[in-house]
Amino acid sequence: MPFPPPWSRGRTPETGGLLRPVTRRRALLLGGALTGAALVGPPGPDGPAGRPPPPAPAAARLDRTLFAHGVASGDPWSTAVVLWTRVTPDPAATPGSGRGPECTVSWEVATDDGFRRIVRSGSVTTGPERDHTVTVDVAELQPSTTYWYRFGFRGAVSPAGRARTAPDPGAAVGRLRMAVVSCANLQAGWFGAYRHLAARDDLDVVVHLGDYLYEYGPGGYQASGVVVRPHDPPCETVTLADYRRRHAQYRSDPDLQALHAALPWVVTWDDHETANDAWSGGAENHTPGVEGEWAARRAAARRAYAEWMPVRWAAGDPLYRRLRFGRLAVLTMLDLRSHRDRPVGSPSDPRLADRRRSITGTEQMSFLLDGLADRHVQWTLVGTSVMFAPVRLPAGVNVDQWDGYPADRARVVEHLVEHGVRNAVFLTGDQHSGWASDLPADPLAYATTGESVGVEFACPSVTSDAIADGSGGEARGRAAAAAIRERNPHVRHLDLASHGFCVLEVTPAAAQMDWYALADRTDPRSAAVWSTSWRVPAGSPRVQRTGARIV
Repeated sequence: MPFPPPWSRGRTPETGGLLRPVTRRRALLLGGALTGAALVGPPGPDGPAGRPPPPAPAAARLDRTLFAHGVASGDPWSTAVVLWTRVTPDPAATPGSGRGPECTVSWEVATDDGFRRIVRSGSVTTGPERDHTVTVDVAELQPSTTYWYRFGFRGAVSPAGRARTAPDPGAAVGRLRMAVVSCANLQAGWFGAYRHLAARDDLDVVVHLGDYLYEYGPGGYQASGVVVRPHDPPCETVTLADYRRRHAQYRSDPDLQALHAALPWVVTWDDHETANDAWSGGAENHTPGVEGEWAARRAAARRAYAEWMPVRWAAGDPLYRRLRFGRLAVLTMLDLRSHRDRPVGSPSDPRLADRRRSITGTEQMSFLLDGLADRHVQWTLVGTSVMFAPVRLPAGVNVDQWDGYPADRARVVEHLVEHGVRNAVFLTGDQHSGWASDLPADPLAYATTGESVGVEFACPSVTSDAIADGSGGEARGRAAAAAIRERNPHVRHLDLASHGFCVLEVTPAAAQMDWYALADRTDPRSAAVWSTSWRVPAGSPRVQRTGARIV
């Protein structure tokens, strides 16, 4: 299949027909195999998802050597879901090596964990040209249905995974629960957040808001001076082989594998999947002439990401897209690194006032605004990898987030006001801290008027350093949080010390975010404790503290 596969651009059938559903006939035209749509090529709910998957049935020979990197699913539609694995056909076929034979991998999807009721099956070919990864987009499934899937090779099977399709676009949905995570630096700790989420039995999907991995070499950006687990390869990732090996290292983590097998993921990237503070034409952590041309490095990072992540790619702009969960909610995932203009040099740079500068690009902005005005759903969720709310810091503003592109944020705020959108919830990563904020219509007037157009919930990092991890510890974190909240009264909750994860529940009555904190990110068996909960009632654009977590 050509690179990338011929998806329509960044749309789904749940968004008013902007992308045609993958019918059997269209699947065959796109390269499908046997039953369902089997698309391979780089880069190319109502009810809980349930417990982590059990082992494969006794009649099948489970081989964790052939399938050393586990299985995964992603981008659940009402009638389709993406499945993923990697096969290691021989010892020489290590990730990034470019070695090993071409091979055929089978796949099957069943409605029971014993694989007695198989409803879709097929086979696909992979090889060193795509690092022996396999991506299958299985179509013609039933809405709001739990499926089990696995892969086969040489008479052995992979571990089983579990995925649930989204509800029908017109269905009344009583509850949607999402895990919300970001910023998982393997060098800075263990993935206890993933372990705790995989053990839950009440989640429908995982939303990962970026920095799934980090590009630094060993010792770069570790846990406050301590390298918990050194990166492989032992260098900064620059080439395709480097990025493939780094993905493989992260996907070897058992807690990450468990969460991928337990639930479908909806992902976007931030900067570290390529390089720190990336923009459309470069990055802070890239030196042309020393690390090659930016275009080549970005292409390598994107290709490895497409090969290794369970994501439905589109031609041109694969990562901004929408997923719909009945009439309850629509989730718009943004790509805020591929199209943004170069960041300004400082918070005082006069170019901040230039309305031509954009963080989204023209087409993605139109796509975002269209989704915000969708009258067919109650809740409008937006996955954004960097902070949307304005934040005045003692030194000015952070120009790497929406504060560095105020004209684009003003367009979104004006659109929310003009269309009377009352249930907009922005889900944010990147901050390495927990935030619950109102989105002021006018930041300067908020303290007096309290006028808000929506809310923003930001999750802590899985492991990456927080402000309180530096010198001074928690006392420094508390002082910094107090200073930020004093300057920003719309910031209702701020935790600059914790690492962990969040759980978002959306119902017709309210949207609530629970924050969970790890006791010690450097302990592979760390406990996690509930920290706080904030909610926004339906029809209200302001967050409220609640003393009860989701049960």
